[in-house]
Amino acid sequence: MDKTKFYTNRKNIVLLATLCCLLWGSAYPSIKVGYLLFNIIDIGSKLVFAGYRFTLAGIFILIFEFITKKTIFSFTAKQFGQVTLLGLTQTALQYIFFYVGMSYTTGVRGSIINGIGTFASIILAHFIYKNDKLNFNKIIGCIVGFLGVIIVNLNGESLGGAPVTFKGEGFIMVAAIIFAISAIYGKKITQAQEPSIVTGFQLFIGGVILTVLGFILGGSLEGFTMKSTLLLVYMALLSSIAFVVWTQLLKYNKVGIISIFNFLIPVFGTLLSALILGEDIFDIKILIALILVCYGIFLVYRNKDIR
Repeated sequence: MDKTKFYTNRKNIVLLATLCCLLWGSAYPSIKVGYLLFNIIDIGSKLVFAGYRFTLAGIFILIFEFITKKTIFSFTAKQFGQVTLLGLTQTALQYIFFYVGMSYTTGVRGSIINGIGTFASIILAHFIYKNDKLNFNKIIGCIVGFLGVIIVNLNGESLGGAPVTFKGEGFIMVAAIIFAISAIYGKKITQAQEPSIVTGFQLFIGGVILTVLGFILGGSLEGFTMKSTLLLVYMALLSSIAFVVWTQLLKYNKVGIISIFNFLIPVFGTLLSALILGEDIFDIKILIALILVCYGIFLVYRNKDIR
């Protein structure tokens, strides 16, 4: 199979990027259910929970790559350092800032600010890559998509109220920027390395860091039952599949073309939360948000040269 043709085919890009966002969106209700099943309240335990998830995800990927007879330990010292840095930033640091930030702000503010990561990715790509410049369609597409993110989060929870703090909104902003920078960095290092193996190691390394930090902060993960264990395995699998596919898409396509799909994540998250948690899904705001995000993607995607 010609990977370049497969991952640059327009229909495949839409289907695969949407699948990744659907899987990441399913993490929203999964995390909420996981907190209940494992009796998680404190930040330390949240980090341990995330650490187990990503460590398992990395292990799943590496086992699969090993079974398919790929050499998974062929890094030079420099390459392993790059993968370690990616795991530290894309998985560990991003989630540390995100989890801590969400403890000091509202869900609405957090989701909206986190959407800025998509803007950051596209803007950074404009300055780093000569063939990934901003244009009118990208700018308008981002604005329209971001409006969709705002609308889907307007669920009666006020945007006002408590003052903006660096520990809250500031940390969410830092997490979004880290995500954007790490996506650019990940694209760079996978040009010379197998994306799946890079993803496996970075998730494993980042997961171990999160787990250790969570334990240091006094966290733990208790309440393992068949149900809670299966949920944890599902979350690890969704992470492994989504990150592997997303890394492949970033390797073969422009960052700006792929990053715009990130606006789908909170929309899918809201929709799946309603379905799984038994909330009302017949909400006009979800439909409006989905239309706006899809139209924003369409505007960005109208470029003839997407690579």
